Amino acid sequence: MATEAMHEADQGLNRRNFLGLGAGAVAASLAGAGAAGAADAGSSPVVRPPEGKRILLSCKLGMLPKEIDGKKLSIVDRLQLAAEAGFDGVDFDQAGEFTVEQARDAVRESGVFVHNAINHAHWSQRLTSAKEEERAQGRKNIEHCLRVSHAAGGSGVLIVVGRGGDGPADMVEQRAHEEMKKLIPLAASLGQMILVENVWNQMMYEHDAPPEQGAERFVRFVDGFNSPWVGMYYDVGNHWKYGRPDEWIRTFGYRCVKLDVKGFSRAQNKFVDITSEDDDLPWDQVRKALDDINFAGWTTAEVGGGDLKRLTLVRQQMEKAFGL
Repeated sequence: MATEAMHEADQGLNRRNFLGLGAGAVAASLAGAGAAGAADAGSSPVVRPPEGKRILLSCKLGMLPKEIDGKKLSIVDRLQLAAEAGFDGVDFDQAGEFTVEQARDAVRESGVFVHNAINHAHWSQRLTSAKEEERAQGRKNIEHCLRVSHAAGGSGVLIVVGRGGDGPADMVEQRAHEEMKKLIPLAASLGQMILVENVWNQMMYEHDAPPEQGAERFVRFVDGFNSPWVGMYYDVGNHWKYGRPDEWIRTFGYRCVKLDVKGFSRAQNKFVDITSEDDDLPWDQVRKALDDINFAGWTTAEVGGGDLKRLTLVRQQMEKAFGL
């Protein structure tokens, strides 16, 4: 689905924008960019995000380019680029491409905090699939993400619970519930939350219905686990087409653990840049609702990425959206 698949990062990153982002540009330079640095000298530094911020800003790893003028960038280079653009951390949304050890080492070497992990294979290897082997693989993918996030120092994983087309609504929700329940012991042992994202997957909302829908079905699904290890990774832009984000945020309340951020135009029925002239999402009402539920935590851009100039613009757009 277009809303979930990350835009491939711009391959034309200018070399002069990348000067100073080599392996030697670690904690000291990152501190000036507002990102976490290594707290202690040595081979195994503790990497922390900035302290004292109520709203922390991050981008998806998939927004960071893999090449610069045909030269491949390492995972360390990519993380440091996010820091150079002023982000507080990164959502490791390409976790399936890395081992647990690689993720851990990338954070330590770059000095950049990773707060979350995702494996986009949840679209093809779904917890709602009628095929037991696909559900089993979906669980393994999430288990890997839980371990990656833990090793990197993060606090959770984002999952798409499945697809409504896999069967009747009650059946697919039950499948997702049963598979997720099996993951809770591992999540608890690693101190990682399993966070459900609201996406256009025809689950917990009416895909072809009018826009004024509520978030009650998502709440019932999350509350059905009766577990502190299951919550919402609320995508503010995804369901502006279907309901008011301020009302959804208040309905979620404490269940709203993290936020994905993108702009959306109801008038044009398409995703747009955050706070751009085409973005008619009511960000002032979003800010008020977040205040009302005492939200504090990570907000992650999920838009087209690119070079340092583009990434810096996205960070500035997020600051405008959240009044920072």
